[in-house]
Amino acid sequence: MKPLLRTLAALPAALLTALPVFLAGAASMPSHAQAVTEIGGEKLVTLTRAVTNKTKPEFTSITLAPGRGMELIQITANFPGKGSVNVLASPNLSEAKQMLDVKDNAFGDLGYRLGAAFLVPYPNRIRGKLSADGKTLTTAWQGHTITLPANNIGKNPAAERHAMHGLILKAKTEDVRVKNVPGGQQVTGVIHAGDFGGHWFSKTDLDFTITLTADAVDASIVARNVGQHAEPIAIGWHPYFNLPSGDRTQVRIQIPGSELAQVDNYDNVFPTGKLLPVSGQYDLRATGGVSLAKNFYDDNWSKLDWKNGAVTIKVIDPAAHYGVKIQGLSPEIKTIQMYAPPAMQFVAIEDQFNFADPFGKEWGKMDTGMVTLQPGQSTKWNVRLRVFVP
Repeated sequence: MKPLLRTLAALPAALLTALPVFLAGAASMPSHAQAVTEIGGEKLVTLTRAVTNKTKPEFTSITLAPGRGMELIQITANFPGKGSVNVLASPNLSEAKQMLDVKDNAFGDLGYRLGAAFLVPYPNRIRGKLSADGKTLTTAWQGHTITLPANNIGKNPAAERHAMHGLILKAKTEDVRVKNVPGGQQVTGVIHAGDFGGHWFSKTDLDFTITLTADAVDASIVARNVGQHAEPIAIGWHPYFNLPSGDRTQVRIQIPGSELAQVDNYDNVFPTGKLLPVSGQYDLRATGGVSLAKNFYDDNWSKLDWKNGAVTIKVIDPAAHYGVKIQGLSPEIKTIQMYAPPAMQFVAIEDQFNFADPFGKEWGKMDTGMVTLQPGQSTKWNVRLRVFVP
């Protein structure tokens, strides 16, 4: 959702130097050629499995960073006749470590500019009244004031600073355990997020489960209110999917959503509160998908069509004989955000509970997707990836 093209000018020079990997294109990125064992002060975890069927695509590895909110750094899959393919548009581990351990800022913003970062307790943008020093903003939920880091801004002179992508980008994961499961491996861990650094109302534990098998990468987060007060929670992620052919124009996307959230512009990308019927380049419901061509997207789809217990998005790269399905499995997933800048060889497909600016007055009394957890209650986010030959 962060258009690198339109936010580069707003980033400090130290962050700009961390981003050339995307400009080079994901196809040239090696996966496991680096002797990097730690990011974010904790050991990386790599799940692996051997190829068992050479006639169809199979997932083969996941590398993730418990020291950076369990972010998925790399995913690989074996495709017949091609060998190992990077599923995520992400740098090699040495470059990832430079980005996340050396070049990043205090908020951890570079975490959502590679791989697949998890976003809790809010994905997307939140607007509010900016503090005098410009470092924080305030908004409200059910009459309670929320103070958040104002960690993002567009590049235009009139751009408005806002909060972006949650509060666990630098969170440490505890009780990390890896075990073998039928056909693959699984890692679990917990982030004791508490009150998210003083920004939230109650205390929250986040239980992560990431599973690798031949047919699927399965990621789930269970958020539990372990405090004494009610709290709003939304969960999402920010995966950059690789386009192996390097020809973005012929890549096809299928999103089964019939409504689009209108935004003010593609710099702020703030919702106006209007939901419009999809049309033109924004109607991506066709079987087999719709070509990205040279269109720019940073948009949010809703009124999703669920079939067989899932809302399924497809990224199809015909020239590479490559496809990936992103299956949202939790009913709480109400919207899909897609960020796809024409000059980049990736597309971000973001399954999330909520609409952008979920506390904003522009929505009136509409349910914006935030889940209210009473003490002791929990909610689950679950997404599954599958690879296929179109």
